Amino acid sequence: MKDITLEELLEAGCHFGHQVTRSNPKARDFVFEARDNIQIIDLAKTKEGLEEAIDFVKKLGERGGNLLVVGTKRQAKQIIEEEITRAKELLKNDKFDSVSKLFYITQRWIGGILTNFGEVSRNFEKLKKLEEQLASSEEKAKYTKKEVGLWEKERQRLDSFYKGIMGMQGKPDAIFIIDSHLENLAVREALSVGVPTVAIVDTNADPFLIDYPIPANDDAVGSIKLIVSYIMDAWVEGIKAQKPVSAEATAGKPPKTDKKVKVQKMAEKKEVKLSGAKSSSAATKTSKKK
Repeated sequence: MKDITLEELLEAGCHFGHQVTRSNPKARDFVFEARDNIQIIDLAKTKEGLEEAIDFVKKLGERGGNLLVVGTKRQAKQIIEEEITRAKELLKNDKFDSVSKLFYITQRWIGGILTNFGEVSRNFEKLKKLEEQLASSEEKAKYTKKEVGLWEKERQRLDSFYKGIMGMQGKPDAIFIIDSHLENLAVREALSVGVPTVAIVDTNADPFLIDYPIPANDDAVGSIKLIVSYIMDAWVEGIKAQKPVSAEATAGKPPKTDKKVKVQKMAEKKEVKLSGAKSSSAATKTSKKK
């Protein structure tokens, strides 16, 4: 992966914070100075935070963990979808099933995605069922056009919320958030269930709620694009660095045997021992009689 430079962070506009009146006192360590009532972020701190986040995401990819990307603000939606698509294309012919480990939310964070996943997964099933019904002409023929139209509306609504997380089987191993202040609900849910967080943290947010904060402008398209692309590159690099389990590693291990077969073999051994013991005792009795 290429080195991060202060020049490219400056060109992307990562240094522009919020107005002084909107600032969070907990973020003052990231502020270099204030100019014309606008806080200027220390890009050395941005570089440091981004490098730590990249290292974490890369290691996450190496161990095959799941990553959820969250960004519902207007400037971030298209960037996230484009970068997710790019990452999946780079991993398309990869030897690992890594494409199914990358998820995203760009419409709205639905409360309970982390804290009440059982209920959310029921909505996944509902969406699948609606898609199957709408794809079947026989099923649609049983209902009126109005009812089928309502199905389509409900499908579109659920699809907008859950399209990017349909394959999730449980809580992700980490979350990458664009604008931790806006996505406060996602941050709180991650904290409550112990999911590590990586986030772009502007001067109006609390960096102490995030495990790997990246102090930077979370409104400028250039800033979001640069940081998201670095994180996705780290994820791809980590996934590609995974090591498959070799034949040598599994050599010497006893082959897996079905439980029923094991029980049957044990019973057979017992019978052999018992029959052997009976025959020996019978022989002893006969010799005594003689």
